[in-house]
Amino acid sequence: MFIIIGLVVVLGCVFGSFVASGGAIGPLVSSMPFELLTILGAAVGTFLMANSIAAVKHVPAGVKKAMKGSQYSRSDYVDLLSLLFHISKLASSKGFMALESHIEDPQGSTVFGAFPKIRDNPHVCSFICDYLRMAGMNATDPYQMDEVMGNELKKNMREEMHLPHALQSVSDALPALGIVAAVLGVIKTMASISKPPIILGEMIAGALVGTLLGILLAYGIVAPIASRLGGVVEEEASYLDLVRSVIVAHLQGNAPQVSVEIGRKSIPSDLMPSFQEVEEAVSAAAVA
Repeated sequence: MFIIIGLVVVLGCVFGSFVASGGAIGPLVSSMPFELLTILGAAVGTFLMANSIAAVKHVPAGVKKAMKGSQYSRSDYVDLLSLLFHISKLASSKGFMALESHIEDPQGSTVFGAFPKIRDNPHVCSFICDYLRMAGMNATDPYQMDEVMGNELKKNMREEMHLPHALQSVSDALPALGIVAAVLGVIKTMASISKPPIILGEMIAGALVGTLLGILLAYGIVAPIASRLGGVVEEEASYLDLVRSVIVAHLQGNAPQVSVEIGRKSIPSDLMPSFQEVEEAVSAAAVA
């Protein structure tokens, strides 16, 4: 939503102030389709050359993610903390082997069933189950587990950040591509040097539209989207990092309440629930 609002503000202020100050909109409108074709066509071409097919396919989903923001809210963090508390409590009282039935069939688990949004998120659910399964195979060294989970989170971050970096590269190239479009317009103008000044003036104005669009697209549209997408990726990474914090804290011998509190402290400040919120959610969870 904020991306759409910001886009309206950017375009409204740029072109609105131009028209309000007496600028002629005619050369902009007449030249824009051809200048956009040159700039955007070259930008798409450079993006295709620099990235894999997988990255290209992820562009629509990436832009959608940037517009919607992080999929995890404050209540999602509360649910995850509550789930991890009940898992830690069960592992502490009966051992990790007691979790086997829940790990192998989370869809039929009474523990995961109390938190359907987590259960139905295959990425999060498999991440939790994989490391609980590993702990059940006597991989209970907290330092080793911390390193292994940290390595996977870093790998996920590298993969997720590829698209924001690729879009940022396109943003960096757009001003230069705008100059290319402008130079082509100047070449066209110089080839028509014998025409009347009024026509040459319009042609020069049209050529300069390329420079304008290149800079505007780069710093007013593509760069903010790339930056926002990177921010969303980082926000969502903290959700899985919470799982790492709690599991490692449990393997270090902490009580379930302490492990969950350690995890709570790792949540971003604007999403971190209070101790009382978590305590109430844990008590209210219908876990059989």
